[in-house]
Amino acid sequence: MRTDDGRESSNVEDRRDEGGGGGGFRLGGGGLGIAGIVIALVVSYFTGINPLTLLSMFEGGSAPPPQQQRPAPAPPKGDAQAHLVSVVLADTEDVWKALFAKAGKQYVEPKLVLFRGRTPTACGTGQAAMGPFYCAGDRKVYIDLAFFEAMKNRFHAPGDFAQAYVIAHEVGHHVQNLFGISDKVNHLRGRASEAQANALSVRMELQADCFAGVWGFHANKARHILENGDIEAAINAATQIGDDTLQKSAGRAVVPESFTHGSAAQRVRWFKQGIATGDPEQCNTFAARPR
Repeated sequence: MRTDDGRESSNVEDRRDEGGGGGGFRLGGGGLGIAGIVIALVVSYFTGINPLTLLSMFEGGSAPPPQQQRPAPAPPKGDAQAHLVSVVLADTEDVWKALFAKAGKQYVEPKLVLFRGRTPTACGTGQAAMGPFYCAGDRKVYIDLAFFEAMKNRFHAPGDFAQAYVIAHEVGHHVQNLFGISDKVNHLRGRASEAQANALSVRMELQADCFAGVWGFHANKARHILENGDIEAAINAATQIGDDTLQKSAGRAVVPESFTHGSAAQRVRWFKQGIATGDPEQCNTFAARPR
């Protein structure tokens, strides 16, 4: 993936040196460790339980309430991983600003927070074991960059564009929030059975996958970011984090009713839909027949 001529977003906050890493994804140190990270991610995918709750249970305590957070500085120059994140976020800003304007709406840019281990959010204490996540309460995307090492080594999904797909997916949840989709779905989930709530969660996640593809289409059209193997890397990432793939890798039976993010085939299908069309209107996973 080409990032050399891309601008960096000014909306990246770097909290990695704030000392909040007492737990979570600590390579070669304390905290839950890599095994705990994987367990938490898999359990969250299977059950739909908020990963914040799971991590609190695993660590034997309750998550502290969110704290007032001072504005964090931008990442330092020369940080290659932070540069990739900043460029991808800038591309999402350009793409969604144009698409919202075309629809007669105004795009509000999200912040993206880099952290280590754990950090306060408006949704509770964010922890690395959650993987990247979006908090609608403060309109921020949170990423512990160690997750990208887990993608490469644990989920066998390496590559810059695979990482970009993950970032664009989380920004897709921000787009859903701005469109009011998140509130509607959360309202329906609160009145639904467990199976119905899981099915709604799947459609939310698949739409975010499609929105990630929409970003890829327009970013490539504007800056020719794609290189050989990039799309395949993103498709592989979508495959590796499909609910059925995770259940199989955990040695469990595949139970579609328990899916909260979608099967590998579904995630690939909707990412392809977005990157092939570049049209958010083609990402209506709620009207599509499940496959």
